[in-house]
Amino acid sequence: MILENKTYDEERALYGLKNAKVLSCRFEGPADGESAFKECRDIEVDKCFFALRYPFWHVTNAKISDCKMTETCRAALWYDKNVEIKSSVLGGIKALRECDDIVLSGCKIESEEFAWKVRGFKLSDCELKSQYPFFECRDMDIERLSMTGKYSFQYVENALIRNSVLKTKDAFWHAKNVTCIDCVIEGEYLAWYSENLRLVNCTIRGTQPLCYCKGLVLENCKMENTDLSFERSEVEATVQGDIMSVKNPLSGFVKADSIGEIIVEDEFKGLCAIETK
Repeated sequence: MILENKTYDEERALYGLKNAKVLSCRFEGPADGESAFKECRDIEVDKCFFALRYPFWHVTNAKISDCKMTETCRAALWYDKNVEIKSSVLGGIKALRECDDIVLSGCKIESEEFAWKVRGFKLSDCELKSQYPFFECRDMDIERLSMTGKYSFQYVENALIRNSVLKTKDAFWHAKNVTCIDCVIEGEYLAWYSENLRLVNCTIRGTQPLCYCKGLVLENCKMENTDLSFERSEVEATVQGDIMSVKNPLSGFVKADSIGEIIVEDEFKGLCAIETK
């Protein structure tokens, strides 16, 4: 079945649709209906425009490409499985939640509370602006993401992030088993209370990073304007260049070309090896 060049505004306009292509359609209008594609499966949606709420709920096996979801298209994808989204704009709040096996590529996203509790998430070549993205996501593979956020990647587990620029605050709090390679991470209070965070060839900027961490590893990283680093952390860090200051690391080692200030109170003396050139 092919549906093309149509406009839908009624409630559950295409409810239960299966084995269909929807091309160049618009989901807007005075009826202001919700949940256009609810309980659908095996669908392709291409070059469509969405201004109504909750369009893709409980959808299985979907390909969405070259679509635009406006800021009024809130909570666009919830409880979905096996969905691929390409070259699309996601503009509504809470755009992705409680989904499994989601792939995004070449998308521009501006969505508060984006991608909560998503399991099996691949994202590449995307731009993201969000207040609170990636909360409690698991099994993530991210590459070439340009992100501006605040409370990012909280309680994330099992994530690989490569070649990305993350401008954020409070990123990776309570995160577990995360690896970042060739990334720039800018923000305050990076990764407090994280476990098994590994940063490789990364540039880290911002105050009081990497405190109260367990199993923290930095390999060949740069740290810029990073004061009071590693407080009460289990850390193995090799840093190129200067660290502004290090405070009371709990165990392991910190190696850098230079450290502006080393603060080690009596109870922490001898617990962590701190070396400079």
